[in-house]
Amino acid sequence: MVPGVQVVAELVIVAVPILAAIVFHEVAHGAVAYTFGDPTAARAGRLTLNPLPHIDPFGTVILPGLLYLFTHGALLFGYARPVPVDFGRLRHPGRDTVLVALAGPVTNLVLATASAFVLRMLPPPQAATAAASFLRDVAFASLTVNCVLAVFNLIPVPPLDGGRVLTAFLPTGAARALAQVEGVGLLVVLLVVMNSNVIGRLVRPLMAFLLCMMG
Repeated sequence: MVPGVQVVAELVIVAVPILAAIVFHEVAHGAVAYTFGDPTAARAGRLTLNPLPHIDPFGTVILPGLLYLFTHGALLFGYARPVPVDFGRLRHPGRDTVLVALAGPVTNLVLATASAFVLRMLPPPQAATAAASFLRDVAFASLTVNCVLAVFNLIPVPPLDGGRVLTAFLPTGAARALAQVEGVGLLVVLLVVMNSNVIGRLVRPLMAFLLCMMG
């Protein structure tokens, strides 16, 4: 393959699954919030699959690029601008907050399952054409990215989705105390994740399970 074409192909294999995963993740949050009475995301123009309104310069471009360069594609991860949600406008704030928070990771699990299904339907590598091999690489990257996003966002630390779920079930005092870490929670989690293999230990069994489930 021509070097320039190979670079473009590698970028597509990485960029397309990451963009799709984070856009669907954020739109899911906004769509579920809208269903339960909060139109904030809709009014902000964020219930769209157009990636541009969702792009965060660091989380969507710089971080995935750095991870790809330093891990040689072993860890693919990124995030978008969070969809605005006014939890006070939800019809049943306690229950609906949990459902809104879970919408993103559940959507990533659905996309991961679809990616595993695509891998199952493709011919084996030794019998694959160039196009089928390219599609296999994209599907495997999509499986990886969506599993990473689902697992990462379920970590029970605000402002991650798992943190919002945990906060909803805690007594008021404990919930307020946990909410205090929201400003630095993401930074702390990123530092832990990038300096340990905790996500890999959770993601690999999940990927294996989805691939096994698809045969």
